[in-house]
Amino acid sequence: MQHIDLCKIDDKLVGKTVTVCGWVRTSRDSKNVAFVELNDGSALNHTQIVFDKQKFDDKELPGYLALGAALSVTGTVERGMKEESVEILAQSVTLLGASDPTYPLQKKRHTMEYLRTIPHLRVRTNTFNAVFRVRSALSYAIHEYFHNNGYYYVHSPIITGSDCEGAGEVFKVTTVGFDPTVKSEEEYNKKDFFGRSAGLTVSGQLEGEVMATALGKIYTFGPTFRAENSNTPRHAAEFWQIEPEVAFADIDDIIGIATDMIKSITKYLLDNCKAELEFFDARFENGLIAKLQNVADSEFARVDYTDAIEILKKSGKQFVYPVEWGLDLQTEHERYLTDEYFKRPVFVVNYPRKIKSFYMKQNPDGKTVAATDLLVPGVGEIIGCSERENDYDKLLAEIKARGMKLSDYANYLDLRKYGSVPHSGFGLGLERMLMYVTGMSNIRDTIEFPRTKDELR
Repeated sequence: MQHIDLCKIDDKLVGKTVTVCGWVRTSRDSKNVAFVELNDGSALNHTQIVFDKQKFDDKELPGYLALGAALSVTGTVERGMKEESVEILAQSVTLLGASDPTYPLQKKRHTMEYLRTIPHLRVRTNTFNAVFRVRSALSYAIHEYFHNNGYYYVHSPIITGSDCEGAGEVFKVTTVGFDPTVKSEEEYNKKDFFGRSAGLTVSGQLEGEVMATALGKIYTFGPTFRAENSNTPRHAAEFWQIEPEVAFADIDDIIGIATDMIKSITKYLLDNCKAELEFFDARFENGLIAKLQNVADSEFARVDYTDAIEILKKSGKQFVYPVEWGLDLQTEHERYLTDEYFKRPVFVVNYPRKIKSFYMKQNPDGKTVAATDLLVPGVGEIIGCSERENDYDKLLAEIKARGMKLSDYANYLDLRKYGSVPHSGFGLGLERMLMYVTGMSNIRDTIEFPRTKDELR
């Protein structure tokens, strides 16, 4: 008999014989019967398996009750003791995979720090089962949004020869090991696979712009990498980014697109991940569902960077980091703006030119760029967004002024020579969005196998 996913076991199946498979989450034994809570990952709630001990060998039963054991159970679906609940009265059981008594998940609650030491097992907990189901649903919702709105999905390269952001936080890709005979970086690169320096991409934006100038509206969705020596709860060395790029769009257009996308994917999760969101609301962020409903229903705020600085200065707050025009906003500043002042998501627009990337559209004042960050309560920045500089001479001057290697951006500059148009885009970190919609406070708990400084499991 083909097994049925546990998420499909309901009162419509009462009286029917089914086969289910899963892992033992909890178990209890009594004189005449034994109980197992089985879960196959398809639903948040477990399904109770009831064993009539007279029907099972005393020597085999302990293996069926072992936490972590994998079972295939054939039995009859019956109504449970709780209202609207069902359970399965076991007729036959196959032990698919025995579980050793050293199985680490014996307690009902473990710290997040401990669970990060066992990434191969932590997904079997209720918390991480729920996190990764929501991650899957969120990814689907993102693809659905862009496909429904006429975007083409393109695949930007993971190995690249340029640093998109110009910040130098690139993981090197090389086939050349340690070689004491190499006398210079140039000589080292010539011996390497590509004959030049290569690294893991920090963003698919530059390639995305290429595709948008031919296809009009595109998005990339894939892994990106930052060799950033940061140990904050919001930073990881490997993470997934969604990066749409839209031709013929200015900064106001792309802000509208970002707003519409965030609202759309939030509504999708509210409609399709009810059980998981209720779980996170109860255990990780009280009021989470109300917060997400507010995002779906309300208008986002918008404030000029210059005005945001004044708001922070007049707040009366004692911030750890200084608040001055020309300095980037820190997490504590972002949290004040979203959590206390606006109490909703807010776009901060027109940042100082010197603290933003080289490719951003220069405003007429010469001091700021047409760039915005979307800040959300509880997390801070989740979207970085800008209109791109489409003036060849201005872009060339900016690359030179920043001491960037001109040959790395030759093709990028070419786009400004052959039919250049206004165009804009943004980057949304999947994990930061996941933090926002689940209430998880550390980015390491939104990634299956987190990659951070000194951490590679």
